[in-house]
Amino acid sequence: MLRFFNTLSHQVEEFHTIEEGKVRMYICGPTVWNFAHIGNFRTFTFGDVLRRYLKFKGYEVTHVFNLTDIDDRIINEASKRHISIDEFTAPFINAFWEDFDALGMERPEVTPRATHHIPEMIDIIAKLLENGKAYESEGSIYYRISAFPEYGKLSRISFSGNIAGASERIDTDKYEKEDARDFALWKPVAEGEEPGWEAPFGRGRPGWHIECSAMSMKYLGETFDLHAGGMDLQFPHHENEIAQSEGATGKLFARYWIHSEFLKIDDVTMSKSKGNFFTFRDLREQGYSALAIRYLLLSVPTRKQLNFTFEGLQGAESTVERLRNFRSLVTEAKTPEGSNQEVAALVTKALTDFEAAMDDDFNTAAALASIHDLVREINIVMTGEGLLSKDRDAVLDAIAKFDSVLGIFGSSDRGSLDAEIEILVEEREEARRQRNFARSDEIRGELAAQGIVLEDTKDGVRWKRK
Repeated sequence: MLRFFNTLSHQVEEFHTIEEGKVRMYICGPTVWNFAHIGNFRTFTFGDVLRRYLKFKGYEVTHVFNLTDIDDRIINEASKRHISIDEFTAPFINAFWEDFDALGMERPEVTPRATHHIPEMIDIIAKLLENGKAYESEGSIYYRISAFPEYGKLSRISFSGNIAGASERIDTDKYEKEDARDFALWKPVAEGEEPGWEAPFGRGRPGWHIECSAMSMKYLGETFDLHAGGMDLQFPHHENEIAQSEGATGKLFARYWIHSEFLKIDDVTMSKSKGNFFTFRDLREQGYSALAIRYLLLSVPTRKQLNFTFEGLQGAESTVERLRNFRSLVTEAKTPEGSNQEVAALVTKALTDFEAAMDDDFNTAAALASIHDLVREINIVMTGEGLLSKDRDAVLDAIAKFDSVLGIFGSSDRGSLDAEIEILVEEREEARRQRNFARSDEIRGELAAQGIVLEDTKDGVRWKRK
């Protein structure tokens, strides 16, 4: 039985869906004002494993993953460049999906954009105004926190006493509010100023928090099974989502909440303000493979902080290469007919341990350990030439099951991979002939990161795997 820590209840709970056999879940996606960094991708990679594991357990999954394409940063940057927000965000949206695909993630069923759902946001705000949960002040519409007594139930933050300025994460708008905790649902925009949308309560644009409420409830209903996102979104974003959604409907918003912990760089929390961050593209340009990056992001369970180091990434590079080599060895093994009960027991134990680990609050570290245990044991069996045909099929089937969840083995088409390496080797030789030694060294680094060693021989350059 799948059990995990529910942020809403602050307890480990068994997972039970509203509709038997079906999961409706929402995961907060990126704000597309820049390239996504590896801290973002830690959350998104967990989200991918989460959907994959729910499917592994037999659920039919409806996964909504939004793109925030309107907020103050986007508006300010577009204005500086004298272009529309669509023109500004388009390259970042394209780049995000390229990175998403490169990391081997499955595309969610629904990927809504905030700018395409303004009418739904206006409808929710109108309901909140009607029932007294929201009010107007100087053209802005604010959510009235005092009208929602349960505010804070997700983050468990105490709001007693004078909280003005108590947290940088409390919305600090320049307009008059009844209470410092109140947050903007709608901000006024002057006629002719862009971007802006017409609404019954005045021309304006939405606040950040209302966007996710509108998109999640449109595609998943007023109450759905599961909401996930990074720990940095727990307060105020997710807290405000709950307040405005439940304030509008009078119903529970999401039954289960999962939050992914922070990623650190050399034991310091990663952030753009500190300048200690890497995008996925930064790491790829340094020659690290997408598989290694994915493996590293999954190597620590999502509710534990992950400390990123280049030593750890290099270790992940070697690990995924060993896993791929193992699968190739098993696939190509010349095996006599028959089966070995000992091997069958090893495979069964690995699959059982894998599922038990994932059922235990998505413990990816323990799940990976079960895979490595099987690899070690089967390597011993193959050394003694004890692998039989049915054993080989069982091991390959187990690998396929592991990979359907974790996605760390990559393509099984070794031929196409070898062809890609050959192309890089030839490109390096051409760079050397043209005395472009910087590019030559760069390619050597890329190959080394993939565990490829180049050897100069009298017949030319040859390559081999470590």
